[in-house]
Amino acid sequence: MNERNEGCAATPHRPRRRRRRRRRRPLLLGALLTLLALVLTAGAVVVVGNSYDLREEQVTITGGPQPLTGVLALPATGSGPHGLVVFVHGDGPLDATHETFYRPLWEAFAQAGYASLSWHKPGVAGAPGDWLDQSMDDRAAETVAAITWARTRPEIDPRRIGLWGASQAGWVMPKVAVRLPELRFVIAVSPAINWQRQGRYNLLAELADQQAPPERVRAELERSETTLRLLREGASFEQYRAAVGDPREMTAQRWRFVARNFTADASADLAALRVPVLLVLPGHDRNVDVADTEAGYRRLLRDPATLQVRHYPDTTHSLLPRQVESCPVRAFLLAVAAPRALYADGVLDDQRQYLRDVH
Repeated sequence: MNERNEGCAATPHRPRRRRRRRRRRPLLLGALLTLLALVLTAGAVVVVGNSYDLREEQVTITGGPQPLTGVLALPATGSGPHGLVVFVHGDGPLDATHETFYRPLWEAFAQAGYASLSWHKPGVAGAPGDWLDQSMDDRAAETVAAITWARTRPEIDPRRIGLWGASQAGWVMPKVAVRLPELRFVIAVSPAINWQRQGRYNLLAELADQQAPPERVRAELERSETTLRLLREGASFEQYRAAVGDPREMTAQRWRFVARNFTADASADLAALRVPVLLVLPGHDRNVDVADTEAGYRRLLRDPATLQVRHYPDTTHSLLPRQVESCPVRAFLLAVAAPRALYADGVLDDQRQYLRDVH
């Protein structure tokens, strides 16, 4: 009797459990469908955001000291011949696309009727050689060889070729433009003029950003002066390490690179330049003293009419909006989903229009 009562007492609860399960299933299914829709939408956004109106061709550039592997990005329509923008990298182990950062520029230039040519630095992405073995003269010779190669391509108009480069490219492009005065333009993004002045400015800007106390600033300046003295004396990396202690990010390979290039100064090449220049300057650059750069270009270029300057007050050295670069998560999400939005307002439009105006 008790067992039957217990059994009967338990019976009414079973349908309730079933009803709850039945209610949960539609809710769970709805949540899964919503999540799936969000994933598909996000995927579509990423695909659209990373689709460019371009035809990219993997190329091997010959004619220089070693073959260069890179990308020729052509306008999506038309057989040409197109004008050409030759990209000159800044510092570091950069691939042909600068980890896709160049593609929004390539698209903007394609809309102006220009192709773009860029290559992996030696030793990057399987390319032969080692970029740390290069001087600025080596990099200029490499760029001249790439231009010579490009002129043989039927898609390229050999009379409409110019240069685009950022940062360290400021010591390379003037050399190239002096050797090839027939170039149509140089677009220089935050270039420095003197290697040693740039290094001191960058050091002090970084320390100021970190709110370093005066004693640390003095110590870092002393370390910098010791480094320069050792470079002038032709010291080895081992001698450098013995003198300064912790080498930090300096390696033996990087020391050799700096030793080849620490006397770089673009002044003489700029004074001999005859090619029109667009100078693109951010307002918050911790790497380069853009005020010094602009003053130098205005003073050194013989024909002021060949120089145009564009200022972007709220941008950093990379032409990112300051609020984007200061938030790595936001920068990553934009890089994945909307890479064009990494560039500050006006940057892509202004350079596209500049190329349209080049005759």
